[in-house]
Amino acid sequence: MPSRLSDALRAHPVHINHNHLDLESVREVPDSHAWPQLSDYPSGDLFDAESVPVIDLTDLTASKLIGHACETWGVFQVTNHGIPMHLLEDVEGEGRRLFSLPAQQKLKAARSPDGISGYGLARISSFFPKRMWSEGFTIAGSPIEHARKLWPEDYNKFCDVMEDYEKEMKKLSSRLMWLMMGSLGITKEDMKWAGPKGDFGSASAVLQLNSYPPCPDPNRAMGLAAHTDSTLLTVLHQNSTSGLQVLKDGVRWVTVPPLSGALVVNVGDLLQILSNGRYPSVLHRAVVHRTRHRLSIAYLYGPPMNVQISPLSKLVDLKHPPLYRSVTWSEYLSTKAKHFNKALSSVRLCAPLNGFVEVNDHHNRVKVG
Repeated sequence: MPSRLSDALRAHPVHINHNHLDLESVREVPDSHAWPQLSDYPSGDLFDAESVPVIDLTDLTASKLIGHACETWGVFQVTNHGIPMHLLEDVEGEGRRLFSLPAQQKLKAARSPDGISGYGLARISSFFPKRMWSEGFTIAGSPIEHARKLWPEDYNKFCDVMEDYEKEMKKLSSRLMWLMMGSLGITKEDMKWAGPKGDFGSASAVLQLNSYPPCPDPNRAMGLAAHTDSTLLTVLHQNSTSGLQVLKDGVRWVTVPPLSGALVVNVGDLLQILSNGRYPSVLHRAVVHRTRHRLSIAYLYGPPMNVQISPLSKLVDLKHPPLYRSVTWSEYLSTKAKHFNKALSSVRLCAPLNGFVEVNDHHNRVKVG
């Protein structure tokens, strides 16, 4: 059984046609990238109606606020998180330097068919008939091998910045996990796999850089199609251009407004399992703009690959039976590779008793009864 995330993803390849289209140069949306008009749920920049919670991590009630945000939204933004502003600026700057390279140069660092690291399209692309208006660069482990192909004489800065960022993200993710667990009444004694120091030292993670170039007809294109993350949690740095949308209450898309210095945190599938459905993973997508370029950097954080993840015993009783069977992240990635947004339903044991049901094969929750 794979012991590292990169090995697990390599064991469960997603077959994608990587024929490259230089999105910066096209003047109209080609048929390969033209999505049908989406009318699934209403959407818009609903900043002034109801917005994603923003939580100051120095607030003494941060754990309680995070718990409420996880339960009601599945996503929130954090401020005063301890990540230096200069590091956020540096990682964004290096991301722009990468994506501004000529197309043929970027393709020198393309992901191999059975690989996870490198330049290429989103892994979820194979589940959709149309291509997405984006390009990505994935880092699992050291970025040096691919960075050397991009900048044979000048790769050190990119590697140093990404490695510093990953170290800070790992510490922040551990802190966020305990704030989430604390809101559920979970202690270090309840989670032995957090390690003797309780710092989730053996956690697995991947860094994902995404670029969304300007689009001549954004109403006919999709930056990143609707999906949930297979993680425990994902920490996202988005630049000053909006584009991230989350599905609220299974009925409408809400745009997550970019806030200077803030980071977006969303609940992943494994945290939904761990919390026995209390904290739902959030369906999210990225839309594009006619004139503005958008960059985002996602830190995808999960448990050690071979740890069994199941509903925590403190959250299970006669009124709240376990909703999901035990699964490792490696096993779940295999399920996700086969079933995509139906993956959570495939590991469900029984129907929830809290008045919510899963609909549209996306486990979007709507209240019934």
